[in-house]
Amino acid sequence: MLHEPATKVGKDAASDWKAKLGIKLFWLYCLIYMGFVGIAVFSPDTMKAPVLAGTNLAIIYGMALILFAIVLGLVYNRVCTKKEDEMNAKAEGAE
Repeated sequence: MLHEPATKVGKDAASDWKAKLGIKLFWLYCLIYMGFVGIAVFSPDTMKAPVLAGTNLAIIYGMALILFAIVLGLVYNRVCTKKEDEMNAKAEGAE
């Protein structure tokens, strides 16, 4: 029995666009992460300070980084899916 892919596989007209967006989001995350590392290195007492319900900044910032990464992934997926559909439809129409 022959099994074929569940989805149609072909050229992705949006792959360059998606790669550029991915790199931009990566650098955005890196900047925010560098802020975390900078505070930890240059002002460790700031990281000890209670911020929310007695929880220190290090825990809050660290959890925020994790949540931000998840949100960036969801945004990337949504935006890329929309752009991919749009560009692939244009490519199919041009053929």
